[in-house]
Amino acid sequence: MTIAAPKIELHCHLDGSVRISTVAAIGRELGLRLPEPLEPALVAPAACADLADYLRRIVVALEVMQHPKDLERIARELVEDWAADGVIYGEVRFAPQLHTRRGLPVEQVLGAVHRGLTAGSAEHGVGFGLILCCLRQEPPARSLEIARLAADNRDKVCALDLAGDEARFPGAPHAPAFALAREAGLRRTAHAGEAAGAGSIREALDALGAERIGHGVRIEEDPQLAEGVRSRAIPLEMCPTSNVQTRAAASAAAHPIDRLLRRGLRVTVSTDSRTVSATTVTGEFRSLTGQWGWAEREFLLCQRHAAEAAFVSPDVRRKLLARIERAAESSPPADSSA
Repeated sequence: MTIAAPKIELHCHLDGSVRISTVAAIGRELGLRLPEPLEPALVAPAACADLADYLRRIVVALEVMQHPKDLERIARELVEDWAADGVIYGEVRFAPQLHTRRGLPVEQVLGAVHRGLTAGSAEHGVGFGLILCCLRQEPPARSLEIARLAADNRDKVCALDLAGDEARFPGAPHAPAFALAREAGLRRTAHAGEAAGAGSIREALDALGAERIGHGVRIEEDPQLAEGVRSRAIPLEMCPTSNVQTRAAASAAAHPIDRLLRRGLRVTVSTDSRTVSATTVTGEFRSLTGQWGWAEREFLLCQRHAAEAAFVSPDVRRKLLARIERAAESSPPADSSA
Protein backbone atom coordinates (compact mmCIF):
# COMPACT_ATOMS: atom_id res chain seq x y z
CA MET A 1 0.00 0.00 0.00
CA THR A 2 1.43 3.34 -1.07
CA ILE A 3 0.41 6.95 -0.66
CA ALA A 4 -0.77 6.93 -4.27
CA ALA A 5 -3.14 3.99 -3.72
CA PRO A 6 -6.75 5.23 -3.95
CA LYS A 7 -8.32 5.64 -0.54
CA ILE A 8 -11.66 6.72 0.87
CA GLU A 9 -12.03 8.56 4.18
CA LEU A 10 -15.44 8.59 5.85
CA HIS A 11 -14.73 10.07 9.30
CA CYS A 12 -12.82 13.34 9.36
CA HIS A 13 -13.56 16.40 11.51
CA LEU A 14 -12.80 19.75 9.89
CA ASP A 15 -11.95 21.52 13.15
CA GLY A 16 -9.58 18.70 14.08
CA SER A 17 -7.77 18.83 10.74
CA VAL A 18 -6.61 22.45 10.48
CA ARG A 19 -2.95 22.75 9.58
CA ILE A 20 -0.80 24.07 12.43
CA SER A 21 0.78 26.57 10.03
CA THR A 22 -2.67 27.80 9.03
CA VAL A 23 -3.75 28.31 12.63
CA ALA A 24 -0.58 30.36 13.16
CA ALA A 25 -1.07 32.42 9.99
CA ILE A 26 -4.74 33.21 10.58
CA GLY A 27 -4.04 33.87 14.24
CA ARG A 28 -1.47 36.50 13.28
CA GLU A 29 -3.87 38.10 10.80
CA LEU A 30 -6.57 38.32 13.46
CA GLY A 31 -4.22 39.50 16.18
CA LEU A 32 -5.00 36.52 18.40
CA ARG A 33 -2.83 35.54 21.34
CA LEU A 34 -2.07 31.93 20.53
CA PRO A 35 -0.38 29.45 22.87
CA GLU A 36 3.38 29.14 22.55
CA PRO A 37 4.43 26.63 21.50
CA LEU A 38 1.35 26.10 19.34
CA GLU A 39 1.67 22.44 18.41
CA PRO A 40 0.85 20.97 21.87
CA ALA A 41 -2.38 22.98 21.90
CA LEU A 42 -3.51 21.38 18.63
CA VAL A 43 -2.01 17.88 18.71
CA ALA A 44 -3.10 15.36 21.33
CA PRO A 45 -0.66 13.14 23.21
CA ALA A 46 -0.48 9.41 22.59
CA ALA A 47 -2.94 8.86 25.45
CA CYS A 48 -5.37 11.53 26.65
CA ALA A 49 -7.22 11.41 29.94
CA ASP A 50 -10.45 10.69 28.05
CA LEU A 51 -12.45 11.82 25.02
CA ALA A 52 -13.17 15.22 26.59
CA ASP A 53 -9.42 15.76 26.99
CA TYR A 54 -8.87 14.87 23.32
CA LEU A 55 -11.58 17.31 22.25
CA ARG A 56 -9.85 20.19 24.04
CA ARG A 57 -7.33 20.24 21.16
CA ILE A 58 -9.90 21.85 18.87
CA VAL A 59 -10.41 24.90 21.12
CA VAL A 60 -7.63 26.96 19.55
CA ALA A 61 -8.51 25.85 16.02
CA LEU A 62 -12.06 27.09 16.49
CA GLU A 63 -10.73 30.58 17.22
CA VAL A 64 -9.44 30.86 13.64
CA MET A 65 -12.60 29.37 12.09
CA GLN A 66 -15.01 32.27 12.60
CA HIS A 67 -14.74 34.15 9.28
CA PRO A 68 -15.86 33.05 5.80
CA LYS A 69 -12.48 33.45 4.08
CA ASP A 70 -10.74 31.47 6.81
CA LEU A 71 -13.32 28.69 6.67
CA GLU A 72 -12.93 28.55 2.89
CA ARG A 73 -9.16 28.32 3.19
CA ILE A 74 -9.26 25.57 5.81
CA ALA A 75 -11.76 23.50 3.82
CA ARG A 76 -9.76 23.90 0.61
CA GLU A 77 -6.55 22.89 2.37
CA LEU A 78 -8.21 19.75 3.73
CA VAL A 79 -8.97 18.62 0.19
CA GLU A 80 -5.36 19.38 -0.75
CA ASP A 81 -4.23 17.22 2.17
CA TRP A 82 -6.57 14.44 1.07
CA ALA A 83 -5.06 14.55 -2.41
CA ALA A 84 -1.53 14.28 -0.99
CA ASP A 85 -2.71 11.27 1.02
CA GLY A 86 -4.11 9.48 -2.04
CA VAL A 87 -7.72 10.02 -0.95
CA ILE A 88 -10.05 10.02 -3.96
CA TYR A 89 -13.24 10.66 -1.98
CA GLY A 90 -13.58 12.08 1.52
CA GLU A 91 -16.43 12.95 3.83
CA VAL A 92 -15.80 15.79 6.23
CA ARG A 93 -18.01 16.69 9.16
CA PHE A 94 -18.35 19.77 11.30
CA ALA A 95 -20.76 21.56 13.63
CA PRO A 96 -21.61 24.92 11.99
CA GLN A 97 -22.96 26.26 15.29
CA LEU A 98 -19.40 26.34 16.65
CA HIS A 99 -18.41 28.94 14.06
CA THR A 100 -20.89 31.68 14.96
CA ARG A 101 -18.97 33.35 17.82
CA ARG A 102 -18.42 36.50 15.79
CA GLY A 103 -21.97 36.73 14.55
CA LEU A 104 -21.71 34.67 11.37
CA PRO A 105 -25.06 32.98 10.59
CA VAL A 106 -24.94 29.20 10.25
CA GLU A 107 -26.07 29.48 6.62
CA GLN A 108 -22.99 31.56 5.81
CA VAL A 109 -20.77 29.17 7.75
CA LEU A 110 -22.06 26.27 5.69
CA GLY A 111 -21.68 28.21 2.46
CA ALA A 112 -18.08 29.13 3.18
CA VAL A 113 -17.04 25.57 4.02
CA HIS A 114 -18.80 24.22 0.94
CA ARG A 115 -17.11 26.79 -1.31
CA GLY A 116 -13.72 25.80 0.05
CA LEU A 117 -14.38 22.10 -0.48
CA THR A 118 -15.68 22.74 -3.98
CA ALA A 119 -12.59 24.78 -4.89
CA GLY A 120 -10.29 22.10 -3.53
CA SER A 121 -12.19 19.40 -5.36
CA ALA A 122 -11.95 21.27 -8.66
CA GLU A 123 -8.22 21.78 -8.21
CA HIS A 124 -7.28 18.29 -7.05
CA GLY A 125 -9.97 16.00 -8.45
CA VAL A 126 -11.00 14.68 -5.03
CA GLY A 127 -14.69 14.01 -4.47
CA PHE A 128 -16.25 15.05 -1.18
CA GLY A 129 -19.31 14.77 1.00
CA LEU A 130 -20.25 17.24 3.74
CA ILE A 131 -21.82 16.07 7.01
CA LEU A 132 -23.30 18.39 9.64
CA CYS A 133 -22.91 17.52 13.32
CA CYS A 134 -25.43 17.87 16.08
CA LEU A 135 -23.75 17.96 19.49
CA ARG A 136 -24.79 15.76 22.40
CA GLN A 137 -24.21 18.49 24.98
CA GLU A 138 -26.55 20.95 23.23
CA PRO A 139 -30.34 21.10 23.67
CA PRO A 140 -32.38 18.89 21.30
CA ALA A 141 -33.95 22.06 19.89
CA ARG A 142 -30.52 23.15 18.66
CA SER A 143 -30.05 19.79 16.97
CA LEU A 144 -33.38 20.29 15.21
CA GLU A 145 -32.07 23.61 13.88
CA ILE A 146 -28.97 21.90 12.49
CA ALA A 147 -31.08 19.14 10.95
CA ARG A 148 -33.28 21.77 9.27
CA LEU A 149 -30.17 23.55 7.99
CA ALA A 150 -28.98 20.29 6.48
CA ALA A 151 -32.39 19.51 5.00
CA ASP A 152 -32.64 22.98 3.47
CA ASN A 153 -29.21 22.55 1.87
CA ARG A 154 -29.39 19.09 0.36
CA ASP A 155 -27.34 20.41 -2.55
CA LYS A 156 -24.43 20.89 -0.13
CA VAL A 157 -25.00 18.38 2.69
CA CYS A 158 -25.16 14.61 2.44
CA ALA A 159 -25.78 13.53 6.04
CA LEU A 160 -26.38 14.33 9.69
CA ASP A 161 -24.13 13.19 12.55
CA LEU A 162 -24.27 13.25 16.34
CA ALA A 163 -20.93 14.07 17.96
CA GLY A 164 -19.68 15.07 21.40
CA ASP A 165 -18.98 13.37 24.70
CA GLU A 166 -21.20 10.28 24.72
CA ALA A 167 -20.01 9.28 28.22
CA ARG A 168 -21.78 12.32 29.70
CA PHE A 169 -24.61 12.99 27.25
CA PRO A 170 -27.06 10.41 25.80
CA GLY A 171 -28.09 10.40 22.17
CA ALA A 172 -31.80 9.60 22.44
CA PRO A 173 -32.90 13.20 23.17
CA HIS A 174 -31.70 14.11 19.67
CA ALA A 175 -33.95 11.57 17.95
CA PRO A 176 -36.33 14.25 16.54
CA ALA A 177 -33.44 15.81 14.61
CA PHE A 178 -32.57 12.46 13.08
CA ALA A 179 -36.20 11.77 12.24
CA LEU A 180 -36.31 15.11 10.41
CA ALA A 181 -33.14 14.20 8.53
CA ARG A 182 -34.53 10.82 7.53
CA GLU A 183 -37.77 12.39 6.28
CA ALA A 184 -35.72 14.88 4.24
CA GLY A 185 -33.79 12.08 2.57
CA LEU A 186 -30.51 12.78 4.37
CA ARG A 187 -28.21 9.96 5.42
CA ARG A 188 -27.39 9.44 9.11
CA THR A 189 -24.33 8.48 11.12
CA ALA A 190 -23.57 8.82 14.83
CA HIS A 191 -20.58 8.65 17.15
CA ALA A 192 -21.07 5.68 19.46
CA GLY A 193 -19.12 2.97 21.23
CA GLU A 194 -16.20 5.31 21.83
CA ALA A 195 -16.44 7.05 25.21
CA ALA A 196 -19.48 4.99 26.17
CA GLY A 197 -20.06 1.26 25.85
CA ALA A 198 -21.92 -0.95 23.42
CA GLY A 199 -25.23 0.41 24.70
CA SER A 200 -24.52 3.70 22.97
CA ILE A 201 -24.21 1.83 19.66
CA ARG A 202 -27.57 0.20 20.18
CA GLU A 203 -29.03 3.61 21.06
CA ALA A 204 -27.60 5.12 17.87
CA LEU A 205 -29.15 2.38 15.76
CA ASP A 206 -32.52 2.12 17.50
CA ALA A 207 -33.22 5.68 18.66
CA LEU A 208 -31.45 7.65 15.93
CA GLY A 209 -31.73 5.31 12.95
CA ALA A 210 -28.00 5.62 12.25
CA GLU A 211 -26.88 3.92 9.06
CA ARG A 212 -23.20 4.00 10.07
CA ILE A 213 -21.46 4.03 13.42
CA GLY A 214 -18.68 6.47 14.15
CA HIS A 215 -15.93 4.44 15.85
CA GLY A 216 -17.88 1.54 17.43
CA VAL A 217 -14.73 0.39 19.21
CA ARG A 218 -16.56 -1.12 22.18
CA ILE A 219 -19.01 -3.20 20.17
CA GLU A 220 -17.54 -6.48 21.42
CA GLU A 221 -18.99 -5.76 24.87
CA ASP A 222 -22.31 -7.00 23.44
CA PRO A 223 -21.78 -10.09 21.25
CA GLN A 224 -25.42 -10.12 20.16
CA LEU A 225 -25.17 -6.51 19.03
CA ALA A 226 -21.92 -7.22 17.18
CA GLU A 227 -23.57 -10.09 15.33
CA GLY A 228 -26.54 -7.90 14.45
CA VAL A 229 -24.26 -5.18 13.08
CA ARG A 230 -22.40 -7.82 11.07
CA SER A 231 -25.58 -9.40 9.65
CA ARG A 232 -27.06 -5.99 8.79
CA ALA A 233 -23.77 -4.90 7.15
CA ILE A 234 -23.67 -1.66 9.19
CA PRO A 235 -20.34 0.08 8.54
CA LEU A 236 -17.99 1.03 11.37
CA GLU A 237 -16.00 4.24 10.89
CA MET A 238 -12.90 3.25 12.86
CA CYS A 239 -10.00 5.59 13.60
CA PRO A 240 -7.33 3.47 15.34
CA THR A 241 -4.87 6.17 16.40
CA SER A 242 -7.61 8.40 17.78
CA ASN A 243 -9.31 5.45 19.46
CA VAL A 244 -6.17 4.78 21.48
CA GLN A 245 -5.67 8.47 22.27
CA THR A 246 -9.23 8.79 23.63
CA ARG A 247 -8.84 5.49 25.54
CA ALA A 248 -11.70 3.87 23.65
CA ALA A 249 -9.07 1.16 23.13
CA ALA A 250 -6.44 0.52 25.81
CA SER A 251 -3.66 0.23 23.25
CA ALA A 252 -3.03 -0.41 19.57
CA ALA A 253 -2.66 -4.11 20.37
CA ALA A 254 -6.00 -4.11 22.21
CA HIS A 255 -7.92 -2.39 19.40
CA PRO A 256 -10.57 -4.77 18.01
CA ILE A 257 -10.25 -3.70 14.36
CA ASP A 258 -8.41 -6.82 13.21
CA ARG A 259 -10.79 -9.21 14.96
CA LEU A 260 -13.85 -7.35 13.68
CA LEU A 261 -12.60 -7.33 10.09
CA ARG A 262 -11.90 -11.06 10.22
CA ARG A 263 -15.36 -11.69 11.69
CA GLY A 264 -16.92 -10.04 8.66
CA LEU A 265 -17.93 -6.66 10.07
CA ARG A 266 -17.85 -3.71 7.67
CA VAL A 267 -14.72 -2.05 9.01
CA THR A 268 -13.50 1.19 7.43
CA VAL A 269 -10.41 3.21 8.37
CA SER A 270 -10.22 6.99 8.81
CA THR A 271 -8.18 9.58 10.69
CA ASP A 272 -10.90 11.21 12.83
CA SER A 273 -8.86 14.43 13.17
CA ARG A 274 -5.77 14.70 11.00
CA THR A 275 -4.07 17.38 13.07
CA VAL A 276 -5.19 16.36 16.54
CA SER A 277 -4.07 12.78 15.90
CA ALA A 278 -1.12 13.78 13.68
CA THR A 279 -2.04 11.12 11.15
CA THR A 280 -3.21 10.35 7.61
CA VAL A 281 -5.17 7.47 6.13
CA THR A 282 -1.86 6.16 4.77
CA GLY A 283 -0.38 6.43 8.25
CA GLU A 284 -3.29 4.54 9.76
CA PHE A 285 -2.80 1.62 7.37
CA ARG A 286 0.95 1.73 7.93
CA SER A 287 0.32 1.32 11.66
CA LEU A 288 -2.13 -1.52 11.05
CA THR A 289 0.46 -3.24 8.88
CA GLY A 290 2.98 -3.00 11.69
CA GLN A 291 0.54 -4.12 14.38
CA TRP A 292 -1.40 -6.86 12.58
CA GLY A 293 0.53 -7.62 9.43
CA TRP A 294 -2.18 -6.14 7.24
CA ALA A 295 -1.34 -6.18 3.55
CA GLU A 296 -3.10 -5.52 0.25
CA ARG A 297 -6.00 -7.87 1.03
CA GLU A 298 -7.03 -6.01 4.19
CA PHE A 299 -6.39 -2.61 2.63
CA LEU A 300 -8.61 -3.37 -0.36
CA LEU A 301 -11.32 -4.92 1.78
CA CYS A 302 -11.52 -1.77 3.90
CA GLN A 303 -11.60 0.42 0.77
CA ARG A 304 -14.44 -1.64 -0.69
CA HIS A 305 -16.33 -1.33 2.58
CA ALA A 306 -15.78 2.45 2.52
CA ALA A 307 -16.96 2.79 -1.07
CA GLU A 308 -20.07 0.77 -0.31
CA ALA A 309 -20.73 2.83 2.85
CA ALA A 310 -20.11 6.28 1.35
CA PHE A 311 -23.07 8.65 1.33
CA VAL A 312 -23.07 8.98 -2.44
CA SER A 313 -25.32 8.21 -5.39
CA PRO A 314 -25.27 4.70 -6.90
CA ASP A 315 -23.42 6.08 -9.94
CA VAL A 316 -20.66 7.66 -7.84
CA ARG A 317 -20.41 4.46 -5.79
CA ARG A 318 -19.87 2.40 -8.94
CA LYS A 319 -17.13 4.78 -10.05
CA LEU A 320 -15.37 4.63 -6.68
CA LEU A 321 -15.46 0.85 -6.64
CA ALA A 322 -14.20 0.73 -10.22
CA ARG A 323 -11.22 2.96 -9.37
CA ILE A 324 -10.35 0.77 -6.41
CA GLU A 325 -10.60 -2.41 -8.46
CA ARG A 326 -8.53 -0.98 -11.33
CA ALA A 327 -5.82 0.04 -8.90
CA ALA A 328 -5.85 -3.41 -7.33
CA GLU A 329 -5.48 -5.10 -10.70
CA SER A 330 -2.55 -2.92 -11.71
CA SER A 331 -0.75 -2.84 -8.36
CA PRO A 332 2.54 -4.67 -7.80
CA PRO A 333 2.81 -7.30 -5.08
CA ALA A 334 1.88 -5.92 -1.66
CA ASP A 335 4.64 -3.97 0.06
CA SER A 336 4.30 -4.37 3.81
CA SER A 337 6.46 -1.30 4.34
CA ALA A 338 3.56 0.87 3.09
